[in-house]
Amino acid sequence: MVMTLRDATADACGGKAAALAVLLREGLPVPDGFVVPFAAHRIARDDARLPVPHALRDALAQHLALLGDPPVAVRSSAANEDTAGGSAAGQYESVLAVRGVPAVAEAIRVCWASSSSARVAEYRRRPEGDAADGDQDMAVIVQRLVDADVSGVMFTPAQPGDGTRIEASWGLGLGVVGGTVTPDAYEVASDGGIRRTIARKTTRLDRDGLGVAVRDVPAEQQERPALDDAVAATLAILGRRIAALFERPQDVEWAIADGKVWILQARPITAAVPLRPLQAPAAGAASLIGTPGAHGTVTGIARVLHGPSDFPRVQPGDVAICPCTDPAWTPLFRIAAAVVTETGGVLSHAAIVAREHGIPAVLGVPHATVRIQDGIRITVNGTEGTVMPAHG
Repeated sequence: MVMTLRDATADACGGKAAALAVLLREGLPVPDGFVVPFAAHRIARDDARLPVPHALRDALAQHLALLGDPPVAVRSSAANEDTAGGSAAGQYESVLAVRGVPAVAEAIRVCWASSSSARVAEYRRRPEGDAADGDQDMAVIVQRLVDADVSGVMFTPAQPGDGTRIEASWGLGLGVVGGTVTPDAYEVASDGGIRRTIARKTTRLDRDGLGVAVRDVPAEQQERPALDDAVAATLAILGRRIAALFERPQDVEWAIADGKVWILQARPITAAVPLRPLQAPAAGAASLIGTPGAHGTVTGIARVLHGPSDFPRVQPGDVAICPCTDPAWTPLFRIAAAVVTETGGVLSHAAIVAREHGIPAVLGVPHATVRIQDGIRITVNGTEGTVMPAHG
């Protein structure tokens, strides 16, 4: 009922686990672990409680002991996740910093349950999505948790001559992929040159015993670069190697702990990323500037949202203005014409899903929920990263 991560295949364990298996076999620095394959989920979902059977618990005990019983990350690997047709970025559950058989078994059950969640159903109804009814087969990856000092996301070059895009912040990568921080942004050119934009990173996520906690970043570290140029160059080299293995551009999650780089995930890039401008757009008196997140220009009514309770206010064609977006916000991407966030980067889950839905997005607009008045008409240019009042 369990197989080593190195032996995982897409047919038995999904694309996410299979990609990590390829990287492990090629000697790349991937945290070791094991996988609970699709077959276990198929058996469990015959019961609405999704019980973890005793035989699986016994196998978990054996494999956790082989790892040394450390804190682990328990992560989804669904049949339709991390594919060329759709990333399902952030749609399924992951549970970090759990330890011991009872906690790992419960985390597996949480991952299984997410296969039938409402947000996954909404995501699958996106343009070009898989709208088939029923639960998706769900495998679950269990890996040694990396207590990251710095982490982030990297997009390898889309075409020869393009640069490698990297976003980085302090602590675990949830802040970067979840868009709750505005990360540092780096572009490593094909000739080795590096452009970087350093953000003010006020919070970080870290393991706190058995669990994850948000912590304040000390003032003297908030505007310090999370990466030096040598490490950014090293990441770009790893990214090119990974892209060559899979013969297509890759979206790579990575972490650094005690000076060592770890690769946590690799999946196909599913939609074109706006180019990073050589210089910031000229700000008019009433315009706001953020990070270009998803191509396109839209004019619509601004709806300032602070949480899911505000969702009913959004009408088709409105522009969602929010602090950040997490997976619970996925239904908005089928209604809103564009999205503007106060935090987050172009490689975050929110930006990826916006691109897959074909709606413009501008990320990291400071105090957008205060500076944009609810109900006014605005124009969002997701290609250039601007938000301004609409005229006429």
